[in-house]
Amino acid sequence: MTSSVTALPFEKITQEIADDLLPFASTAELEPFVGVLGQDRAVNAIQFGVAMKRSGYNIFVMGDTGTGRSSYVRDYLKSEGKRQQTPDVWCYVNHFTNPREPRAMALKPDEANVFKQHIDDLIDQLLATFPAALEHPTYQQKKSAIDYVFNRRYDKAIESVEREAHKRGVAVYRDSSAISFTPMRDGKALDETEFAQLSEEERDAFHDDIAQLEQMLAEQLSELPQWKRESSDALRKLNQDTIKDAIHPLLQPLRQAFNDHVSVMEYLDDMEAHLPRLVLEELVDERLLELREEYVKRSSLQESLLPNVTTHHEANSGAPVVYESHPSYGNVFGRIEYTNEQGALVTSYQKITAGALHKANGGYLILDAEKVLSEPWVWDALKRALQARTLKMESPYSDMGLLNTTSLVPATLPLDVKIVLIGSRQVYYLLQEYDEDFRRLFRTVVDFDSDLPLTHENIDGYARLLKSRVLEQGFADIAQPAIKRMLRYSARLAEQQDTISACLGDQFDLLAEADFLRQLAQDSLIEAQHIDRALKAKKERTGRVYDKLFEQMLDGTVLLETSGHAIGKINGLTVMALADTSFGSPARITTTVYPGHQGVVDIEREVALGQAIHSKGVMIISGFLGNRYAQHFPLAITAHIAMEQSYGYIDGDSASLAELIALISALIHQPIAQSYAITGSVNQYGEVQAIGGVNEKIEGFYRLCAARGLTGEQGVIIPAANAVNLILDDDVVAAVKAGQFHIHCVKHVDQAMEIVLQRPAGEANHDGTFPDNTINGDIIKRLRAIAELGDMPMKKRKKALKKKKR
Repeated sequence: MTSSVTALPFEKITQEIADDLLPFASTAELEPFVGVLGQDRAVNAIQFGVAMKRSGYNIFVMGDTGTGRSSYVRDYLKSEGKRQQTPDVWCYVNHFTNPREPRAMALKPDEANVFKQHIDDLIDQLLATFPAALEHPTYQQKKSAIDYVFNRRYDKAIESVEREAHKRGVAVYRDSSAISFTPMRDGKALDETEFAQLSEEERDAFHDDIAQLEQMLAEQLSELPQWKRESSDALRKLNQDTIKDAIHPLLQPLRQAFNDHVSVMEYLDDMEAHLPRLVLEELVDERLLELREEYVKRSSLQESLLPNVTTHHEANSGAPVVYESHPSYGNVFGRIEYTNEQGALVTSYQKITAGALHKANGGYLILDAEKVLSEPWVWDALKRALQARTLKMESPYSDMGLLNTTSLVPATLPLDVKIVLIGSRQVYYLLQEYDEDFRRLFRTVVDFDSDLPLTHENIDGYARLLKSRVLEQGFADIAQPAIKRMLRYSARLAEQQDTISACLGDQFDLLAEADFLRQLAQDSLIEAQHIDRALKAKKERTGRVYDKLFEQMLDGTVLLETSGHAIGKINGLTVMALADTSFGSPARITTTVYPGHQGVVDIEREVALGQAIHSKGVMIISGFLGNRYAQHFPLAITAHIAMEQSYGYIDGDSASLAELIALISALIHQPIAQSYAITGSVNQYGEVQAIGGVNEKIEGFYRLCAARGLTGEQGVIIPAANAVNLILDDDVVAAVKAGQFHIHCVKHVDQAMEIVLQRPAGEANHDGTFPDNTINGDIIKRLRAIAELGDMPMKKRKKALKKKKR
C-alpha cells in the first residue's frame, strides 16, 4: 500500500540563495558593514537608554552570547561618550586634622596634573628652604635672645649662691650637668686629705654651710622648669613664625592658580596651618637631621602633601566608558591598601585605589550580570550606590571581622554613572521576578534577537559584515559561492531555512578556519570548498563519542534495524549534546501490550530515568487512545514503553509519535517497516507537533543507513511543521535527489501509521466508527475484545482464549 503522504523533493530540504541576491563575484567588491546587523529593536532601545538622563534608567542588555551585543554596546557608548562633557578628576588629599577621613576634591582633567606638579614643586621648595631658613642671622639673633634670657636667669640664681658661698669660704664649681660645693682655706680649695686634717668643729661648720648653700641653690633654681618651658615656648613660637613667614610665599603660586576652587583653597588653608608642625618634625628636628637622607625627607613630605589622583581623563575626551571584566568588590568600589611596618598594618590616603565606579563616574560602566551576581557583596552594594547616587568606600572584610586593623573612611563622592549590565534572558527575567530594586533601577532593556529574517537587506548586510571581518582579521576575500555556504551554515545554526543566526561568534570562527585552509591550499579567495572542509574538520575533531556509538550500531552491540519488519519495535530519533557539539542518533523503542488496567506505563519514568516532559508525552498517548478509540468501552490494557539500551536520563516529548505507533503495532500485531525512523511530538487529538534538532536526527539515521547500504526504501518521518527547519548536509540532499532516501512530513498520526504500517489508517464514520480492514478499525476491534475479555467470568475467559487459539 502506498501512503498519500509524498516524500519531500530535494529542493525543500536545504536552503537555496538565488544568485541575483548576491550580485558580486567576491567580497572585494563590497563596502564593509558599520553597526549591528538586523537588531533595530536593540539599537532603538540602547539609544533611548543613553539619551534618558533620569535616574533609574540604567540598561540591561540581554541576548545570546555571540550576537555582538557586547562589542556593539561598547562601540556605541564610546561614540556617544565622545560627544559628552568630560567629567571631573577626583583626588584624595590629606585631612590634616583627621587623617582617618581623607578629603576628596574634584578638578578639571587638565588641572589635576597641574595641581599635583605644584605640590611637588612646593615639596622641592620646602626641602630647599628648611632648615636653611633657621640659619638666617635674624633668626639666630632672636634665638640667641631667647637663650640669653634663659641663661641670664640661670646665671643670676647661681651668682647669688656664689656670693653667699664666698662669704662662708666655700667654692662653687659648675659643669654641664651639675653644681658642686668645695671648702676653701686662704682662697684655696681643699682636697679630701686637707679637709680631713681640719678639726672636727671646722669640718662640721663646713658641712652645715654646704647644706645651707644647697638649700639656697634649690630655692633659687625652683623656677628653672618654668624658665625652660617659657624658653621652649618662645623658641617654638619663633620657629613657627619663621616657618610661617617662609611658607606663605611658597603657597602663593598655588593660591593664584586655584583661587576659583573653593575646595582647593580650603585644603591649602588647612595645609598652611599644619605645615609648620610637619616641617619641624620632618625637616628641622635636630635629632633626625643627621640620620635622614634627602630621599627619606622627600618621601615623607610626599606621603603627607601630594594629592592621590585616583582617576585620569584626557581633556575633551568625553564621558568615560569602562568595562570591568572581573567585578569583585575591590575592583568595582575601590580598595584601601596596607603596608606592613614592623608587624603592623598601616595605611594612608595615598593607599586608596580607585575602582571601576570611580573611573566611570560621569560616564558608563559595563558589567557582566552573571559575574556581578556571583561576587560577594557587589550586587547589594551596587544597588545602594545607584539608589543614593553616592560612591562610598567601605571595607566589607572589616565588617565580616576578616581584617582587624584601623581603616580609612574616605569622603563620599557624588555618583553620576549609567550602569550597563550584559546578561542572558534567564538572568533578566529572574531579576525582574525576584528583585524589586532591579525593576526600579534598570528600566531600559535592550533585547538582541538570536536570529534574523532572510531578507534581501539582511543578506546584503551579512555579506558586508563578512567583508568587515575580512578587513579586521586580514583574511582573504570571500567568493560568492562561499557567501552562500556561510548563509546556509548560519541558517543551520538558526534551524530555519528563511532565517540567519545572529550568533556570529561561531560563524566568524568558521571563517577563520576556512581562511587557514585557504592558506594551506595557497588559494587567493575563500571558496565554498574551504568552508565545507572546515566544517568537516570540526566535526571530526569533536566527533569521537559519536563515532564510538556509531561503531556499536554497526557491529550489533546497539540493536537497530534499517530493513525488514517487526511488531512493537520502531526506530526513534534522538539528539545528544556534548559541550559545543550535538549529533543525532537513532534509538530503538519497544512496546508490549496485554489485557490489564495499568494503562500506558513509561518504564523510563518507573526507574527514574524519564524526565518530566518525556513522561508528559507518554501520558498524552494514553489520553489519545482513550479519547479516540475507547468512547464506548473501557481502555482495559496494560502497555509498557521503553527506550532500549538507554542508560541515562531521557527528556523531551519528540519520541511520543514513535512510541504511539509502536504501541499500536504491538496492540494489533501489525509489523512496522524498520527502514524508517520517526520523530515528532503528538497531542491528545493525534496532531503531530514540531520538535527540535531535526537536522541532526535525520543525518544520524541517514549515516547508519548509508553505512549499511541504501536500498531506496529507507527514510525518516518528521512533523510537517519542521519542513522549514530542514538544512541538511550535501550527502543527504544527494541521496534524496537520487531517490535513495526519503523524508516524509506528516501532520497527523494517521499519516505516519500509513507509511510505516503500510496499510490505510481509515477515516472515522459519522458515528465514530472506522471501516474494516483499516488500522483504526483493527485498533477498535482489538480494544473492544480486550475490554469484553475483562468483563467475562474466569471460566468463559479461558474458553474464549482456547477458542481463539484454535
